[in-house]
Amino acid sequence: MNLSLFDDDDYAAIGPAPLVPGTTASTLLRGFALPAVTQLLQGLDAIVQAAPLRHMATPGGLRMSVAMSNCGQLGWVTDARGYRYVRQDPASSEPWPAMPPGFLQLAQDAAQAAGYPGFLPDACLVNRYLPGARMALHQDKDECDFTAPIVSVSLGLPATFLFGGNARSDKAVRIALVHGDVVVWGGADRLRFHGVAPLKDGEHALLGSQRINLTFRKAL
Repeated sequence: MNLSLFDDDDYAAIGPAPLVPGTTASTLLRGFALPAVTQLLQGLDAIVQAAPLRHMATPGGLRMSVAMSNCGQLGWVTDARGYRYVRQDPASSEPWPAMPPGFLQLAQDAAQAAGYPGFLPDACLVNRYLPGARMALHQDKDECDFTAPIVSVSLGLPATFLFGGNARSDKAVRIALVHGDVVVWGGADRLRFHGVAPLKDGEHALLGSQRINLTFRKAL
């Protein structure tokens, strides 16, 4: 994956801020992941070696433009059988790689900073975006418990995060995310539609022409 390990001083961490006006249930933590970048990239290398990134297909047969893998007790998959969490990587029939301690600590710290103490994720989705890749508006609703938040970490190229309402037709707010940013949403915002606009061309000093997104969830 060409994951070079260098310090990144492009952005400084700032305090929690509402992701969108009028709600306290979703939070933007600018630069929150920067102190953990080296640990994250080391853990990421080990994960994709054990469970390589792959382009999954939707139940309707469409190939996702985002390449995916997972770590933790459970991994999210999609195929002709539908969207679901499984304990084993379908490509190898082996358990998903364990969630690195640095991943878990960052997710818990971010959730705490956003007002969600006690977060204990059992799944981390690893998404790789290359230029042109996108994620259509969707809800994270394959989990059993919606009381836990979603914690989303951005690494690499900048991206435009789309944060909509509780209906797909609701207008989505466009939020610029850069390397090291963390977004946390839960509570009344837990089932809001969200997505990522097509990734623009670029070159990041650490990750080259790609964006990596780590999404932490409590699936069970």
